[in-house]
Order: sequence, then structure tokens, then C-alpha cells
Amino acid sequence: MTVKDKQLHAALEQLKQADLYRSRRVIDSAQGIYLQVDGQQVLNFCSNDYLGLANHPEVIQAFKAAADRYGVGSGSAHLVCGHGLEHHALEEELADFTGRERALLFSTGYMANLGAIAGLMAKGDVVYEDKLNHASLLDGGLLSGATFKRYLHNDLHNLQLKMQGQAAQQNAMIVTDGVFSMDGDVACLPDLTVLAKQQGALLLVDDAHGFGVLGQSGGGIVEQCQLTQEQVPLLVGTFGKAFGTSGAFVAGSEVLIETLIQKSRTYIYTTALPPAIAAATRTSLRLLQADAWRRAKLHQLIAHFRRGAEQLGLHLMPSASAIQPIILGESQKAMQASAALLGQGIWVSAIRPPTVAQGSARLRITFSAAHDIAHVDQLLSALAEISL
Repeated sequence: MTVKDKQLHAALEQLKQADLYRSRRVIDSAQGIYLQVDGQQVLNFCSNDYLGLANHPEVIQAFKAAADRYGVGSGSAHLVCGHGLEHHALEEELADFTGRERALLFSTGYMANLGAIAGLMAKGDVVYEDKLNHASLLDGGLLSGATFKRYLHNDLHNLQLKMQGQAAQQNAMIVTDGVFSMDGDVACLPDLTVLAKQQGALLLVDDAHGFGVLGQSGGGIVEQCQLTQEQVPLLVGTFGKAFGTSGAFVAGSEVLIETLIQKSRTYIYTTALPPAIAAATRTSLRLLQADAWRRAKLHQLIAHFRRGAEQLGLHLMPSASAIQPIILGESQKAMQASAALLGQGIWVSAIRPPTVAQGSARLRITFSAAHDIAHVDQLLSALAEISL
């Protein structure tokens, strides 16, 4: 073992002692309400497949048909020979869906956020970010080279204070999640749009966890708040949640999207999504809009859970989304609770620092339209038994 290996081994041991060590589990089944995990069948409450589309037969058929026609890989980056008919059609349909002039595909949500922020901001500019933003948004701000300022979560007054030193001609961007991935609450978008306009700042909203779940047609928080392209110039969405596939997009004006095509390194220098994924996502997009019953059922399940959890005296967050965390405090307690639930055949992730702040370790429970009330009751009964 080298000196470096010894140092790394000691650091890993420290993570284990602090109950912060991360481990993978092997899944041997399709995504769904029940998973085969390390040889055990479990009831799944930790997936982001909010509408139950990841294993939908029409989505699978669209993938297979496109794979038969176009093969598996895209062959190259979009700007070389990787931009196919399915990619182009999906971009046009996403632009129409979001009410934006154009949309641009990225291979992952992480790459979309890095590329959108760093492609538009540079040294001498300033980026303001909510303290609870996803790591990809924070990393995008840091990667851009712009002055990087974080404001208290959903605190408009604190953001205004941070913006007081901004030069009149300085390019600025306000960056926020639409639905925050660990707390499940939503950004105060209407107020943010007003402030962004007053300050002449570009507003970027990553609504990865809002698309499909919020809005009458699943258009997310921007649709729910009835905000236009002018009010929210940059809108980011991912396909690995409610869409049930993989990849991401950025939607905005013609000139913003064209600028990203020219300057976004995470778009220019990577292989395009497989055409079959784009085709499957086109089907998901259609189902996401057409099957309003999925959203209605999901919100019914969420309301049922919250009523039951409150009766049990559990510490819930103010979330109306599919993300329903239960704050437990210490990492050890969260790990023990997750293990106890798994012992009852229920899989709920324990979320610990540095993903969340010290002292706010939690169970992150997520719901899908594929769940039934009986599944929620089973979860509530298990939570009652482990005495949180």
C-alpha cells in the first residue's frame, strides 16, 4: 500500500466512524415500486420516477423501435455527426412544451447546469445562488469564474443585501432550483422574477423535480406560477425524474440557446445522447402531458402520507412535492432508521452531510404515481414501529 493509499484508507475509515460512508446497492430488476436489491425484494420509496414512466411499455417500445433504426450510440457530439432526427424533434417539442423559443439537449442534468452557467457567465460577472441549490448549480457558478455569492435559502431580503454591491453594468445571474431536491419545498419564483428584472439579472431555474409533478400539464413550477420566457429566461429540466429516461435540456430564447451551442463546453465536447433515449423521452413527454391522472394520484398519495405522518408526530418539512423528508438530526440516527425500514422490506435513503447541513440528517422519502394508498399505509406502519 502506497503512502497515498494509506492516507486515503484513513480518510475512508473516518467517514465510516462518522456514519458518513456511502455504499452502493445492486439492483437486479426494472425500476418500479418493487425492486430486487442485493437479493431482497423491497418496496421502493427512494426513486425520482415520480410518474412511474421509467418502465412504461410505450416508453420501452419507443426506445426499442429507435434502437432498431438508429442503433445504440449516437457516434459523436451534436456539432459533429451526433445530432439526429430524434434529438432535433425532441428539442422542438420541449420548446413548445415549455413555451420557450428553443431548447437544447444535454447528456445529463449536471452537464446542463455546468454548461448553462459557465457558458453565459465569466470572470468579472457575478452569480447569486440559493444556499440549498443542487451541487451541479453550485459547481456551475464556481466553474464560470464569476464572483460567486450564496444567499440564505429562499430569503429575498438576504439576496437583496448581497446584490447591493453589484456594479450597474456588471453581468449578473440569479440561480435557483425550482423544487429543492433535499427539502422538497419550492423557490419563491414570482418574487425572484421581480428582483431579477429590477437588478437587470438573468434568472436561471432548474426545475428537475418540478417537471411532471407541478403545473396543470406537468410544466413544472414555471407553469404553476404562469411565468413567461421573459420572466424566467433560462429553464433547465432533466429526464431522469418524472420523464423516466435520462439526459437534460435547457430552454430559452433563440439567442441564449445559440450562445450555448457556441460556448457551452459540456455541450460542445461530449457525445450526444443515444437517439433511442431521445425517442423514448418524446413518448414520455407526450404521456407526461396527457396523463393528468398521474399528477392527481401522486398528490393524493402525498396528502395521505402527510396526514398520517403528522398523526405520528414526525418532523416533516413544508413540502407539497413528491419529496417528503423526515428530519432526524444525527447521521447515525438516519442510518439506523433506514436500516430498520430495510429490515421490514422498505427502502428509504438516509441523507447525511455534506449533502445536507450538519444536524439535519434525514430520511428522504419520495413518492410515485405508481404507488397505491396501501403502499403508503405500509410505510406509515413501518415508521410507527421503528420509533423515530
